[in-house]
Amino acid sequence: MAQKISEAKTRVRYGNREVSHEHDDCIRIAYEWLDAQTKIKRLMRQTLPIKHIIGKWGGRYVSRSDVEVAAELHPDVRGTYPHFNIGSRLVLPSDARLVNIPEAKTQDYKMTERQIAHTYGSRRE
Repeated sequence: MAQKISEAKTRVRYGNREVSHEHDDCIRIAYEWLDAQTKIKRLMRQTLPIKHIIGKWGGRYVSRSDVEVAAELHPDVRGTYPHFNIGSRLVLPSDARLVNIPEAKTQDYKMTERQIAHTYGSRRE
């Protein structure tokens, strides 16, 4: 997977903004979150703070660049940050997706029950 991540980093068009990748595990966290979401035909019109939502779920800071690389890696995800082809009714991924990602849940990023209800409603994986 490390080789695929490295190659995907070279394919993403970052534009003129600063590129920030703290750790490849951040990309793995973002990939797992995107993978759990419902894929739709069109791109999401709503603008959501996806990197913040993913970081809260994964328990670690995730940059926009990390999310962009994860989207590049995912075979079913299209679009550009933050408008991907995922449903606006977000799905709370299972924490089991984070078990083999050593950097997951290593920082003080946590979701309260209120935040979970607001972001995901009752839609859980």
